[in-house]
Amino acid sequence: MKRTIVYAIACLASALVPALCFSADSAQIERGRYLAENIAHCQDCHTAMLPTGPDRAHWMKGANLFFAPTVKIPGWQNTAPDITSTSPFWKSWSNAAAIKFLSTGLAPDGHPAPPPMPMFKMKPADAQAVLAYLKSLK
Repeated sequence: MKRTIVYAIACLASALVPALCFSADSAQIERGRYLAENIAHCQDCHTAMLPTGPDRAHWMKGANLFFAPTVKIPGWQNTAPDITSTSPFWKSWSNAAAIKFLSTGLAPDGHPAPPPMPMFKMKPADAQAVLAYLKSLK
C-alpha cells in the first residue's frame, strides 16, 4: 500500500521526474507499437522513406516529408521530428504533456501541432502505451 502511494505521488510529479512513471511492461509497449504503427501510422512521417519502404535503420528518427499540399497551408511542416527515446524533443516535453498531446491533440502551449500532424484523441491508456513504445525506441 505504501509503495502504491509513493508511486502515485511520483506519477503526479511526472512533469518534474518523467522517468518514474514509465516502467512499462512488454505488453504495454507492444500495445503502443501496434497503435503507433498500425493505427496512427507514425512511421509514415517520422521515418525516412527509401525506394523499398521505411528506413528501418532510422525508425521514427525523423524525416523530410515526401508529400506536400497542393495548395498553401499555413504552418505546414516539411519535416517530422525524431520521436525516439534519444530525441532532444523529450527534454522539452514531460510524459504528462505527451499523454495530453496524444489524448487531446494539444501541445504543452495549448495549441495543436502544425499540419500535417493529426490531432489525435486517444484514450489516456492508449496514449500511455504509445508513449511507452516511443520511449522504448533507441
